[in-house]
Amino acid sequence: MAQLDEQLHMLKDLTDAKGIPGNEREVREVMKRYIEPLADSIEYDGIGSLIAEKKGGEGPRVMVAGHLDEVGFMISKIDDKGFLSFQTVGGWWSQVMLAQRVTIVTREGKELTGVIGSKPPHILTAEARKKPVDIKDMFIDIGASSKDEAMEWGVRPGDMAVPYFEFTVMNNPDLLLAKAWDNRIGCAIAIDVLKGLKGESHPNSVFGVGAVQEEIGLRGSGTAATKVKPDIGFAVDVGIAGDTPGVSSKEAEGKLGKGPQIVLYDASMVSHKGLRDLVVDTAEEHGIPYQFELIPGGGTDAGSIHLANEGVPSLAICIPSRYIHSHAAMLHKKDYENAVKLLIEVIKKLDAETVERITFG
Repeated sequence: MAQLDEQLHMLKDLTDAKGIPGNEREVREVMKRYIEPLADSIEYDGIGSLIAEKKGGEGPRVMVAGHLDEVGFMISKIDDKGFLSFQTVGGWWSQVMLAQRVTIVTREGKELTGVIGSKPPHILTAEARKKPVDIKDMFIDIGASSKDEAMEWGVRPGDMAVPYFEFTVMNNPDLLLAKAWDNRIGCAIAIDVLKGLKGESHPNSVFGVGAVQEEIGLRGSGTAATKVKPDIGFAVDVGIAGDTPGVSSKEAEGKLGKGPQIVLYDASMVSHKGLRDLVVDTAEEHGIPYQFELIPGGGTDAGSIHLANEGVPSLAICIPSRYIHSHAAMLHKKDYENAVKLLIEVIKKLDAETVERITFG
């Protein structure tokens, strides 16, 4: 692999870390290592979300939340021959799973390589070859010869398995391929927003949050928001890039490199109009490219943040990505950098008077 600069090294560390919903410790430790030097304090909610506060003025409390967890698998059973049954954790499409490599992490932290098993085509009927394999019929092969041997290696029901993929800078160095962009890129944005505010005058307290359990119901962002009590909430996540073959503009309009996506509507929330207008105006004022996004089939952590406490004006800002919820996704580095720039400029505007105006105006 080519030599990585400081920014790429952080992105590699975040995406290499393993953490399905409910098992985010390794990712949380990586995010803490990068964000703690930039924050005035670090706290946690009761289920493990990381909350880093950067104090500015005595004005509004602004929450910028990425989520720590990635889609993956939980081992549910070990059969007599040593093969592992599993439960998907987060949304998977069966056709992206077969014959893919995974890493099983035991209770003691030992890592074992496995592969999601499949039948060779030679023994399938012509009809069977046309049908996708049901997830319930899949298994993970770790090379064990028996249940006892798998257990001797430390494998137990409840252990997590995560996709294995090597962080890759593409031939176009602005395009980055990795596992778990959903949503380690949001964690990176939260880190870089606090970094960008260092030495900047801003009127508020900013909370960079690494939320847990987003992929199974937007859970950690809700508990974190209960603790933070934000006046304004941003979820930073991945969106859908529709710039690949077979995807129509009606299905997804986002394009890599054309700017962060401002989400107008998704299954968890109608975006707050006043906050959305402020973000759009700020992007245009500073010449920051942006795109609009609608995700009627999914939601972001803004869906939980906006319902926390007595309600929080909230917005999701997403990075267009290809191939999410698979072993590897692709995004454009400049979209990520422009999302950071946009959030910093918006936060600098969010004094008490502005928050009141956009909330109730």
